[in-house]
Amino acid sequence: MSHHVVEVRDLSFAYPDGTEALRGVSFRIEHGGAVALIGGNGAGKSTLLLHLNGYLSTTRSDVRIGDTIVTRETAALARRAVGMVFQDPDDQLFMPTVAEDVAFGPLNAGLPPDQVESRVASALERVGMTHLRERPPYRLSAGEKRAVAIATVLAMSPDILVMDEPSSNLDPRARRRLIEHLLSFEHTKIIATHDLELVVEVCRHVLVMDAGRIVAQGPTVEILSDENLMLAHGLERPHILRHAHPH
Repeated sequence: MSHHVVEVRDLSFAYPDGTEALRGVSFRIEHGGAVALIGGNGAGKSTLLLHLNGYLSTTRSDVRIGDTIVTRETAALARRAVGMVFQDPDDQLFMPTVAEDVAFGPLNAGLPPDQVESRVASALERVGMTHLRERPPYRLSAGEKRAVAIATVLAMSPDILVMDEPSSNLDPRARRRLIEHLLSFEHTKIIATHDLELVVEVCRHVLVMDAGRIVAQGPTVEILSDENLMLAHGLERPHILRHAHPH
């Protein structure tokens, strides 16, 4: 599978109760891109993310990772390419220790023990959590849980890192550490967030969603500086841009 491009074509999706969550969403992200998905609550951001590796699927559109269309049949392959960090780290941490959580994916992928240990050590080192490898996840702080959840994804060596509200419930120090981690990753990054200050620091492009549609997309500073656009879709220009030098 080639993983250099993420492409969504005319994606629509309705939940069983009839709620239309996505309405004709289309976009393309090149390899190595850092893209933010922003919009108010209920805009469709999380639903869109869940289509990128087959957690949700539809027959009415194309979701492509490289040259492979994501379907129920190809979902397992897509999940090796697309690592998803959920909004709540507790959805990803369920083993007795941090090291066992990080090892879970590689073990289930059938890797030999020495490779599993190498991946665990490398992933924990990248997020600065090596000292917590034997700690039970329930004893971690919110920031530590977030870092370990990222490590569980990195241990699978994904080409694309997808994150849903990664900075929620983090204190300022943990949030700054998260931003530093994200800036160091070479992966393609797709981040759904309300934290527009993080978006300015981490993401080069932005997709704006409203009522299940992409209503604007383009360079981060250009889009987020458009006060009329932001206000029209329930958003505000971030503080970091309000005090930026005009040139």
